[in-house]
Amino acid sequence: MNNRGLLRLDIIKQLYYKNPLSLTELSKLTQKSLPLVTKVVNELVEEGYVQEQGLGPSTGGRRASLFLLNLEKQKYVVAVATDQFTARMIIYDLANNVIHPVEMLELDITDDQHAVDKLVSFIHQNIDVSGIDKKNILGIGIGMPGFINAEEGINYSNLKTHNGSPLGKYLTTKLKLPVFIDNDSRLIANAELYFGAAVGMKDVMVVNIGWGTGLGMIVNGKLYRGNSGYAGEFSHIPLSNTGTLCSCGKRGCLEVETSLLVMTQKAKLEIEAGAATSMTELFKDKSRNVGELFLEAARNHDPLAVSVISDAAFQIGKGVATLIHIMNPECIVLSGRGAAAGKILLPPIQQAINEFCIPRIAEQTTIILSELAEDAELLASASLVIENSQFQ
Repeated sequence: MNNRGLLRLDIIKQLYYKNPLSLTELSKLTQKSLPLVTKVVNELVEEGYVQEQGLGPSTGGRRASLFLLNLEKQKYVVAVATDQFTARMIIYDLANNVIHPVEMLELDITDDQHAVDKLVSFIHQNIDVSGIDKKNILGIGIGMPGFINAEEGINYSNLKTHNGSPLGKYLTTKLKLPVFIDNDSRLIANAELYFGAAVGMKDVMVVNIGWGTGLGMIVNGKLYRGNSGYAGEFSHIPLSNTGTLCSCGKRGCLEVETSLLVMTQKAKLEIEAGAATSMTELFKDKSRNVGELFLEAARNHDPLAVSVISDAAFQIGKGVATLIHIMNPECIVLSGRGAAAGKILLPPIQQAINEFCIPRIAEQTTIILSELAEDAELLASASLVIENSQFQ
C-alpha cells in the first residue's frame, strides 16, 4: 500500500478512536501536512466514509470544521470474545453502537476437537439473524487466550484447525469475511487505552482477570507486544508455592492461584466440605456460567466468595508489586471479567503492594478498576478490524 493509502487508513482510525476531529488535529495525530490531510479527508467525504459535523468551539479565531465517521455508510464490524469456556459475539457500527446484541455460546476451546467449527457456525448463524448484508461487514475480530501470532493469524495454544492451516486463514475461508485474531489480554489493554481507564496515559499495565490471568502492556502510549509478540505473560511469573501444575506445563505459576477457574474450584471444594454459602443454591443453575455465578455471589458479599477472591487478589498483588518494580507504570488497571468483583479486589492487592513493594516506587502508581469490564474485549476485537481493514 502506498503512503496515501496508509494515510487514508490512519485518518479513519483516528476518527474511530477520537471522533470528532478537526483537520488540524488530524494533521497532528497523523504527522502529515495539513494540505495533504485536507485533500484525503475530502476524498473520504466524497466516498461517504467521513462527514462534516459542524464547527468546533471557538478558541479565539476562526472556528474549525469537525469531521467524524459517517454512520449512514452502513459499514459494520463483528466482534467476538472467547475465553476457555465461552464465546461471545456482537455487531457494532463504526461508532461502536450495538447493531446486534451480545450472543453467547458455551465453547470449550481446550478439549473440544470441534470447537473451531462450532465457532464458525455460531458466527454464521448470528450474522444471518442480524439481517446485515455481508458486503457491509468490514470483517471479524476475535480475541482469545493463548500464544498468538496476530500477523500470521496463528494460535499456538488453542482452537486447532482440522487441516493444520493457520486459524485466521481457516476462519476467513469458512466465513467468507476477513478475520483477525489476537490475544485477549493485549486486546483488553488496547480497549482501556482507547476507550477506558488508560485514555491519555503513557505507561499502563492492564491486568486481565478471567479464567486465566493475563496482562496487556501500554508503553509510551502504545500497546507493547515485545520482540516476538508474546510480551505480558504475567500469569506465568513463578510466585506460587503450591507446586500445582499450570496449563503451560510448569509449576509455580501465578495463574494456579489467581484465575477465575481456580477461584470457582476452591469455592466448590469449600461447599463440599460443608461451608455455608449462597453459592450452594447458585451453582445449581446450570443455565449460567459458573464463573458468572461466583462473581454474582461476590458482588452480593457472600462471605466464602469474598474470602476466595481476597486470597487470589493478594497473590495478584504480589505479581503487581513485581510489575511496579520493573516497569514503574503510572497506573495499573484491573480489567476483564473478574473485574466485575469490583472493590473487593482492591484492599488485598493494595495490602500485597504495601508488603512487597518499595514505597517510593509504589506511591507513584495508582490501582484502578476498569469501567469497561466484560465489554473491554468485545470493543477491542472490533478495533482489531478497524486496524486491519482496507476501507475500499
